[in-house]
Amino acid sequence: MKNDIKSHSTDLAGLFTLSIRLVVGWTYFSAFWRRVVLANKLDPELAGYIGEKFNHFLPNALGIKPMIEYLVTNPDMLWLAMVVFTIIEAIVGLFVMLGLFTRLMGIGVFALAMGILMGSGWIGTTCLDEWQIGILGIASGFALFLSGSSYYSLDKYFMDKNMPFTRSKWFNWLGSGEFPVKNPKRLVLTGALAILFLTLLTNQIFHGGVFGTLHNKSVRPKIEINNAAIENNSLQFELYRTEGADVYGSFVTGIQLLDEDGNVVIEKTATDLAEFPAENINNHYVAKIQPGKYSMVVPLGAKADVTIDLNEIITGTDGKYTLKIIDISGLEWEKSVSVVP
Repeated sequence: MKNDIKSHSTDLAGLFTLSIRLVVGWTYFSAFWRRVVLANKLDPELAGYIGEKFNHFLPNALGIKPMIEYLVTNPDMLWLAMVVFTIIEAIVGLFVMLGLFTRLMGIGVFALAMGILMGSGWIGTTCLDEWQIGILGIASGFALFLSGSSYYSLDKYFMDKNMPFTRSKWFNWLGSGEFPVKNPKRLVLTGALAILFLTLLTNQIFHGGVFGTLHNKSVRPKIEINNAAIENNSLQFELYRTEGADVYGSFVTGIQLLDEDGNVVIEKTATDLAEFPAENINNHYVAKIQPGKYSMVVPLGAKADVTIDLNEIITGTDGKYTLKIIDISGLEWEKSVSVVP
């Protein structure tokens, strides 16, 4: 009788998570569907390339920033990683919906969601979008690992057919059926509390959502200016956009070089920047700073070295200079400029 009760409870647990299986499965399978079937988002030469989206994660990723930076500075490796990642999402999503090797796929959902959370949990202009997707995926993956699947699944179909591999010990760990831990209460509690801790930790780090002041790094653009110098009669500096919405760029409509009295020594207007020489922009990553129709466009996560010919305006090394970057929104960023003899 005890075995019947356990079996019945296992079947119910797998049945009750059917809606999670179908919705979470489609969430991941649809990534493959969008990138391959509905549109070609794996071609680096086409607009919407998923590698550029991955580049957007870089500025404020948590823990995996070195890996992201390595990939976005090596386009061939990035493309391969995006293809592999898309295939994994397709397999995990499809198998979760079908209920095939459900517990293993639950681990897959957990891992994919962890990558989303750590990489892009800080992105979201309105409702902390990526953070919510990541943390709910982690919780759902853990739940699927615990429950497995029962009715309306291939795992259940193969078990009912008494297929030999379903009788092995590893199937209970990777497929479905009775959970292979006699008393799972401690495991469930530990896992749930660990996920809750991760939820609170990332919510606080990314958004200040637990205590202190709320912040959202996706609301307005922020551009960092580094290594600004005048050398060989040219102004050289590095631009790096670290905040703002990922769906459109920062539009730089003005670059000014000011002397110590605040006078404009040289100025590039929106028209100048729309026609800025591409050879004077050395991009570091796949997301590229480039001249646009009405301004210089700086996508989220893009970093580039920019050179402006001073045309003999600066000849000496005396004086102090300031570089000012002006965004179409009215935001401005300044950096002192060193003069190299």
